[in-house]
Amino acid sequence: MPESPVPQPSPAAPPAGRIAQRFRELAASRELGLVVYVTAGDPSLDATRDIVEAAAKAGADVIELGVPFSDPLADGPAIQRASERALRAGTTLAGVIGLAARLRERTQVPLILFSYFNPILQMGLDKFAADAATAGVDGALATDLNPDEAEDYRTALRARGLDTIFLAAPTSTDARLERIAKSSSGFVYLVSRMGVTGAREALPEELPALAAHVRRFTPLPLAVGFGISQPAHMARIGAIADAAVVGSAVVQEIERAPTAAEAAANVARLVQALKGAARKSARRI
Repeated sequence: MPESPVPQPSPAAPPAGRIAQRFRELAASRELGLVVYVTAGDPSLDATRDIVEAAAKAGADVIELGVPFSDPLADGPAIQRASERALRAGTTLAGVIGLAARLRERTQVPLILFSYFNPILQMGLDKFAADAATAGVDGALATDLNPDEAEDYRTALRARGLDTIFLAAPTSTDARLERIAKSSSGFVYLVSRMGVTGAREALPEELPALAAHVRRFTPLPLAVGFGISQPAHMARIGAIADAAVVGSAVVQEIERAPTAAEAAANVARLVQALKGAARKSARRI
């Protein structure tokens, strides 16, 4: 029986800004990137500004600003609690975009709005894209929006020069991976395992094979998330991907801190440790 043809990578959107530039720099230095997620508004938007600045200074390559949502189905307990705290503090999508504008005055770190689709839809796609671009946001990831239903979303964001990032999962079929590749720009976010977010002691044994399979479909950088929490994880990710995404471990540092200042300091220490391990892990891909 003849072998199935190897799928050809789909052409990526032309590099448009800070995300593409940062990944080019990382590739040139053969360095693993570090994408840091924070729940915006936990414990306040002012505190998040300080935490993000501290993370960027400590070495974070990309920041995901999580938009709190009342029903975060893809998130584990740590981020669920962070969303609840942020919502109680009055955080909204508009407030998070305003925070991005304030951050952009002080740092050039790439910023991604990480949201469920409902808040974006409620704001309106064109207004969301326009306001995000004006604020200096570089891209967005709507966790529960699949590429088959994202044409209007992609059109609105691409018109404003914003990257559209989509999730690939262990259960994604080849047909779905092709669609994800065609719909994505900036990078592809590979979910390392099934289930919700949360720090883990060990990464899945099948992760290298999964990452290699996804790479057959896209020339875009590959960022691996879900479960990454320790410097020891970085060497393994560095052998198979372009960046590691760390969220729950960061959110837990914020949750444990008695003050916003200590939260920023704790996050900076974690980022320094993770980025230090990333720099020692020369990419072999």
